[in-house]
Amino acid sequence: MVFSRVSHEFVPILIRQTDFLCRSTSLLSRMFASEDKDFWKSGEKEIKACEVQGDALLTEFHEMLSGSIMLKINKLDLQSVSMAIDDCIDAVKDTSKAVLIYQPARIDPQLEDLARIAESQSLALREMIPLLAEIKKNITSISLCCERVTELEHAADEDYEDYIGYIFNNVDDVRELIKYKNLAEMLENVTDVHKKISDRVRDLLLNYLSE
Repeated sequence: MVFSRVSHEFVPILIRQTDFLCRSTSLLSRMFASEDKDFWKSGEKEIKACEVQGDALLTEFHEMLSGSIMLKINKLDLQSVSMAIDDCIDAVKDTSKAVLIYQPARIDPQLEDLARIAESQSLALREMIPLLAEIKKNITSISLCCERVTELEHAADEDYEDYIGYIFNNVDDVRELIKYKNLAEMLENVTDVHKKISDRVRDLLLNYLSE
């Protein structure tokens, strides 16, 4: 399989999607670095706006795919990357909304660290997505970026497990414990969904190299 020139038309949309993802995770990271409830509200509102614009980009992407003459496998691979990015923005939005709903009494440093890991994953993806315009030339660089996202996800898993142990041993207020546990789970899920994006890109590379 050789990527046709037509496939390059889709990379700018993927880049714009990733820009919205980076904006969302940056805001989420700042929300978890603050206990200012007014900032939580404004941050969630901005993340919601990114999610709405991301949905519009996904629709545009699907419309372009339907009119493309590319090979079917190209369409499926590119579509899976675009949908994974959209899912990730949704997960970030849901997490920011949960902060507003739960109104936690405090934001532990461990939660802030998990949010920062997600932000770092987004930055790695933003570095990688433009490289898809010239896959043959950038296979090594793309693979390294995917590996970086995976490494960060593994780090998040360890931090999440440590934090769950910490709150069960140190938080006596059951209501607050549930809030911290749920927020940690949601942040860990955000890092998981980032890895799914890199997994979809890996699938794309494998299909490219197998032809």
